[in-house]
Amino acid sequence: MAANGNQCLDSEETTFPGFATAALHAGQEPEQWASNSVVPLISLSTTYKQHAPGQLAAGYEYSRGGNPTRKVLETCIASIEGGKYGLAFASGLAATTAISQMLKVGDSIICMDDLYGGTNRFFNRILVNSGIKVKMVDACDVSCIEAAIDATTKMIWIETPTNPTLKLVDIEAVCKVAHLHDIFVVTDNTFASPYFQRPLDFGADIVYHSATKYVNGHSDVVMGLIATNREDIKDKLHFIQYASGGVPSPFDCFLVNRGIKTLHVRMRTHEKNAFAVARALEANPRVVKVTYPGLPSHPQHELAKKQMKGFSGMVTFRIKGGLVQAQDFFKYIKVFTLAESLGGFESLAELPAVMTHASVPPAQRIELGIDDTLIRLSVGIEDMEDLVNDVNQALKNAVPDSLL
Repeated sequence: MAANGNQCLDSEETTFPGFATAALHAGQEPEQWASNSVVPLISLSTTYKQHAPGQLAAGYEYSRGGNPTRKVLETCIASIEGGKYGLAFASGLAATTAISQMLKVGDSIICMDDLYGGTNRFFNRILVNSGIKVKMVDACDVSCIEAAIDATTKMIWIETPTNPTLKLVDIEAVCKVAHLHDIFVVTDNTFASPYFQRPLDFGADIVYHSATKYVNGHSDVVMGLIATNREDIKDKLHFIQYASGGVPSPFDCFLVNRGIKTLHVRMRTHEKNAFAVARALEANPRVVKVTYPGLPSHPQHELAKKQMKGFSGMVTFRIKGGLVQAQDFFKYIKVFTLAESLGGFESLAELPAVMTHASVPPAQRIELGIDDTLIRLSVGIEDMEDLVNDVNQALKNAVPDSLL
């Protein structure tokens, strides 16, 4: 089944397969296993018999360089992202590290100022020590990117929607500017998932996922995934994958591959529930502001409709009061769980300023609007009414009438 899915059926021009079909079948052919297993096998072998010295059987030599179970997953993520090539890494940050290792001393990167805290920390406290300059700009305004480009710029890293403030970046506009200067663009697609957004369709060179989140969807695997249409980038990343060794285990690949099979079903429910929670929060007098790309109140709602097919399960809001009220909110939630991470089937809530983004310098947090009243919700797939009732009762208990 071709990654681009274009075939002719019954003499009619038909787009095939659809997302769910690709998620279930791309890379999963039973014929690749001697047993004709319908469910891909977990290949635990670290080494493979060769026909003769240097003559590999089925292309496998040593499991760091390639593994049958990992190959299944890499083929699948490429297909559902509309790409030709996929690569899997031991974590999202391992994938970030591998991409960054394509750069050399003296190069510079431009990245969105509002990033996942771990990416921010890696760029500004690790990568800069390798002689690579990092420029953080408001990528929502493409002119800011244009102004930051110079002869040393080799990579632009954007995140859309951003973590945690849910800002959007115009992928197509950024790619057009970047490609005029022979700069490659990486788009962190973790919050949207391949089901709701495919950055490669808008010109991105690499699409990146913390597969720990929605792609796996069960909060039981840490992994990073990359997809690309560029053979040169694939070749570089595959070499880095092999030479640096940040690869996932076959069992983790099996679990993420299995998680992908329900991605389309889960994302529909995440979105439905997130809409309900976001609308309830907008109507609640104990909330100052709600941010959700699917709401008309989102300042970039039109861009969301242009480049996204749906709006995922991430919602942020600002609670009335201050840190005390925010902390009390977490004391009273019953269905939502106070925990970091996101994208699992269960609903989670967190306070970015002291949790996921605590490593971001305080002055930068204030500039980005990540203060003590900003609460991030990862809306799960529980019953909608229970989730709405939970946030409403927690708000009622956390914010006294005197603050209304």
